[in-house]
Amino acid sequence: MTSFRIRPRFKVFSDKSPIEIQQRIETRLESHADDCTGLLTPNYFIIKIPHEQRHFWSPQLSLHLEEEEGQTVIRGLYGPHPNIWALFTFGYATVGFLTLFIAMTSLSKWSLGKSAMEIWALPIFIIIAIALYFSSQVGQKLGVEETFTIHHFLEEVLEQKIHIV
Repeated sequence: MTSFRIRPRFKVFSDKSPIEIQQRIETRLESHADDCTGLLTPNYFIIKIPHEQRHFWSPQLSLHLEEEEGQTVIRGLYGPHPNIWALFTFGYATVGFLTLFIAMTSLSKWSLGKSAMEIWALPIFIIIAIALYFSSQVGQKLGVEETFTIHHFLEEVLEQKIHIV
């Protein structure tokens, strides 16, 4: 979980049924409420850090369970709170749109032989995009301890090791 992935994920198989896994998660959440909290619906779970311990970069784990050929497929996705994810997505979209707009207008002016001074804004937008990426990586590193807490919580529930892809 210390790589350059934006949202680490995994896919594991379990011999336990989805109902049994849900019961185990519920039991573990009740007995260890100071470690993790969760939102449980049938076959979909969100496991978070308790509200008192949460900060801007605190991660959460989204789990989806499917029954497949007598086994349960568990798909997990670590990521920030959806509001944080939306903020970064909006930032990337805005920078991308502005880069495209400035590139089109300045290259059009340049091809017509006119002055295209706004083309110098392109490196600034590229720097902003790189800064967004690195700030997301810094945030991921600030939340790594909490990510490990959630990950170990799930490994204890499932009684198996989980490899992050």
